[in-house]
Amino acid sequence: MSARDAKNGFGLLIDTARAEPVTVEKYGRSVVVLVSVEEYERLKAAHQPVPSPEHNTGPKA
Repeated sequence: MSARDAKNGFGLLIDTARAEPVTVEKYGRSVVVLVSVEEYERLKAAHQPVPSPEHNTGPKA
């Protein structure tokens, strides 16, 4: 979807993004991907960094 189409059809953009990711292009290049809140939360949870033992700031034994 072009940036112009996204701007002119924002309601449709939202409805579509709730069902599937939508890539928005500007000057023929992909610039953003719009996803549903549920998909965003799923992606965020899947990429939570796991602290490494050397960065543990708790008390030492």
